[in-house]
Amino acid sequence: VGHGPSPSSSTPGAEKREKQHRAHQGFGDHHGGVTSAHTYFYADEAKCDQHMETFLRCIDASSGSSEDGFSAIKLTALARPQFLVWFSEVLVKWRRFFHQMAAEEGQAGRAVLDTKLEVEKLQEALANLGIASKAESQQWFTGENLGTSGTVDLLDWNSLFDSRTKLSRPLLIPNRKTGQLEPLLSRFSEEEELQMRRVLQRMDVLAKRATEKGVRLMVDAEQSYFQPAISRLTVETQRRFNRSQAIIYNTYQCYLKEAYNNVTGDVELSRREGWHFGTKLVRGAYMEQERERAAQMGYEDPINPTYEKTNEMYHRCLDYVLEEIKHSRKASVMVASHNEDTVKFTLRRMMDLGIHPSDKKVCFGQLLGMCDQITFPLGQAGFPVYKYVPYGPVNEVLPYLSRRAQENRGFMQRANRERDLLWKEVKRRLLTGNLFS
Repeated sequence: VGHGPSPSSSTPGAEKREKQHRAHQGFGDHHGGVTSAHTYFYADEAKCDQHMETFLRCIDASSGSSEDGFSAIKLTALARPQFLVWFSEVLVKWRRFFHQMAAEEGQAGRAVLDTKLEVEKLQEALANLGIASKAESQQWFTGENLGTSGTVDLLDWNSLFDSRTKLSRPLLIPNRKTGQLEPLLSRFSEEEELQMRRVLQRMDVLAKRATEKGVRLMVDAEQSYFQPAISRLTVETQRRFNRSQAIIYNTYQCYLKEAYNNVTGDVELSRREGWHFGTKLVRGAYMEQERERAAQMGYEDPINPTYEKTNEMYHRCLDYVLEEIKHSRKASVMVASHNEDTVKFTLRRMMDLGIHPSDKKVCFGQLLGMCDQITFPLGQAGFPVYKYVPYGPVNEVLPYLSRRAQENRGFMQRANRERDLLWKEVKRRLLTGNLFS
């Protein structure tokens, strides 16, 4: 489903934003000096298959070590990153086109799910723009639910996307700046079709193994220029495997300006289609890199301007999912946070909404070796709580961990506080004589 930053094209500066989902010179060689980039550009599919085998072993390990375990996977290891950037660009353009049409109908600025295009007006606009004749666009809107209400919202529009990729000619839309028609979406080439099939097959193999082993699969979020494709592929897998419970979890980064739109859109899709929504909510780990790249390439920074705004976004997304858990029982969330206020907020809201820890619809996650003063009390109070454990050969895991340290520099101040708390507790126990209680 459409994801990632995608403001309406009729807003000033929209052309700049198009650059975000475009590969640039030097993109393949470590992002032209962006220090914390940790995306490798694989030369071949065999590499992706090897990674899939590694992920299968991780699923087995998780199954052997705990009940109701999780295993995390990265899609840049299962698909060529160039393909993910290209597919993200296509998805974002498609979604932007929807907002452009909405702006022409005078609906700019509405909440994403409240924006609905009237099919009649939309068909006229498509015909006037020379994009599709009335007869052609009528075929577009003959799907099961499409257009029956006389309106099309973003979710309907996204589902149209699948059939549009099979068009006999490229779909052209007007460029606001030049007034010229430009291809919105050329047909998928055979190579692209093949890549799409392969990554979905790999996810399929992993999801089947996870289901057999009683493990849930978390698809990690990555940089915003990959994210629309990653989310779309994850939702495709959720549709198939989350029929009776949440096996596949999608990750949402709350430092993105678009986070709430992404969460609410996917929850609404899961409602309509009747599958279980599984999510991990994180603040986000690529801030410096995202800002550096946005400045380098001249598009709007996709990240919330302040830490407070990100906190607000996290709590807003979390609240929405908790409400969904209460009303439908068909959603599950991992609160992946080292922030004490967020953990307290979650516990308070769970009480308000009558969500019990034993329902196992809400769990918590922290990195191994961090925030034990949050993790252990949660576990002792009966909440499902997980430690995220990166493991593997030393030479492969150390670079990953050093990047985490670099990305989370602000974290280190908090680690000092943690150390002080632990030391205080040790002294208290020594003085009261219950060292091991």
